[in-house]
Amino acid sequence: MTLEETIQQLPSSAGIYQYFDKNGHLLYVGKAKNLKNRVKSYFNTTKLSIRISKMIEQTVSMNYLLVNSEHDALILENSLIKQLNPKYNILLRDDKTFPYIYIDNSVDFPRFEITRKIIQSKEITYYGPYSVGARDILTSLYEICKLVQKKGCLQSKKLCLYHQIDKCLGPCELPISKQRYQEEVDLASSLIKNKKQLMKLLTDKMEFYAQEMRFEEAGEIRDRLQRIGKSEIKSEIDFATNENYDIFVMANDAKRLVILKIFMRDGKIISSDHSFTQLNVGFDKDEVYRRTLMEYYGDTKPPIVAPILLQESFDEIELLSVHLSGVFGRKAQLIIPQIGKKKQLIDLAILNANELLQRDQKTTNVKILQEIQDLCSLERLPIRVECFDNSHMSGMATVGAMITYERGAFDKSSYRLYHLDAKDEYAQMRETLSRRVESFAKNPPPDLWVLDGGATLLKLAIEILESNGVFLDVIAISKEKVDAKAHRAKGKANDILYTKDGVFKLQNSDKRLQWAQNLRDEAHRSAIGFHKKTKLKLDKESKLLSLKGISEAKIKKLINHFGTFEALKSLNIEDISLILNKKDANIIKNIYN
Repeated sequence: MTLEETIQQLPSSAGIYQYFDKNGHLLYVGKAKNLKNRVKSYFNTTKLSIRISKMIEQTVSMNYLLVNSEHDALILENSLIKQLNPKYNILLRDDKTFPYIYIDNSVDFPRFEITRKIIQSKEITYYGPYSVGARDILTSLYEICKLVQKKGCLQSKKLCLYHQIDKCLGPCELPISKQRYQEEVDLASSLIKNKKQLMKLLTDKMEFYAQEMRFEEAGEIRDRLQRIGKSEIKSEIDFATNENYDIFVMANDAKRLVILKIFMRDGKIISSDHSFTQLNVGFDKDEVYRRTLMEYYGDTKPPIVAPILLQESFDEIELLSVHLSGVFGRKAQLIIPQIGKKKQLIDLAILNANELLQRDQKTTNVKILQEIQDLCSLERLPIRVECFDNSHMSGMATVGAMITYERGAFDKSSYRLYHLDAKDEYAQMRETLSRRVESFAKNPPPDLWVLDGGATLLKLAIEILESNGVFLDVIAISKEKVDAKAHRAKGKANDILYTKDGVFKLQNSDKRLQWAQNLRDEAHRSAIGFHKKTKLKLDKESKLLSLKGISEAKIKKLINHFGTFEALKSLNIEDISLILNKKDANIIKNIYN
């Protein structure tokens, strides 16, 4: 069916639509209350943005899917964009949830803990959310305040070291009144609310350690102070009441978009967070606002529900308000302030967003990324890159590793490690990449994949992505062969880059090759490190079996068949007897009983 025929047959129902180019690559995912009217509007007018005009020029076919309501279409659209990475949609990767500090006041001697969700208890007090530093704040509270330090302390009914070093009142054994303990709780609560006072006490402590030449402890507090203060935005705006707000603004130039989130609690800004998105062909502000709020709040009620301040309104704000009201369990407040202190907050946020944009221009090495994009004919500037490698030893301790590089630095919090079942290198890479694709719904795809391998693995990756309907740039880097052996000498290796359009043999002094080598080497380091840890664990298990008379050859036979020692532990004698004899099966079963 042609594109024109599909458009003519569209129903007047709610649904999502997808546009594809001549190669079958997904260009765009959209939603509509009325599919027929929405899709026809793209083709029956010349008043289109440059971005949409380019998209329509490339569109040769489309699919659509009916849903029960416009609200269902909103949710499905957001999910598909995350998973499939369409060229003309904005891909927002910042879907992480932020932690809260909480205390359960219903118990006699409560403790402060960290959570990312609502705790089912009668008298919970929440503080947050914190984009960074929540764990550092909590650690600091237990250093400064004489609270019950560990969950199991009260059960022991006996004083411990924490009481002896004056870090706990000792209610486990001593007759400490609830009022006296509450004084420590109140002190901790005041320090959470007054980050400035908390940081002053920590600074005093750091200086004391430095004077006592306890430099390691002083350094630890210095690092903690940096993390606690990292997300701080200073404000002179004075709220007479203890108001809570979640503030969302954006700023952009021709190539980048920054989304800034600021959290105000009890009239004070407690934390902020931001994320960058690369703009390749412009963007739709309405889509960004809609999806930013959907990504941040998800489908789970946050511990603290606050009014939401936005810098401007957007299409379908009422639809999103209905959606968030369902998530919150009460009417969501989406406010676009025009005057007063709320408007001052928006202006402060916009000022900081623009500052982030300028700072990013100075810190991100865009030049080398543009050169990589031009050389490899990439659709997107590779701001966020994932690189893969596998490691094993004769089929044992087989693992895969994914490292992440973003905005000029390795993002180690996004690294992933995989235990693999596959035995040969081709199947191992297939398993690693397939598992990554399966996680796109929770952790959206990057701008580029880099593989440690050659043309065969490049083709494999493209096939995996296309079979899942995902378009993503891929390149591979293979080690130069010297006398049929891989040559890894730093600064001398003329490794080869493979792309969908060709093969590049660059000089070892070429910055583009060195960029790819740096990613490949980091992935290799990560894979080897995880392999060694896994192998050490397997060696311990092998030693245990060999002491009982099971030979190395038999152990390898077992692992090749069942995959892991953990799997062995759950097997019965009959299962093991399929591989070894009954006597050996009895020995193994007795070891693991």
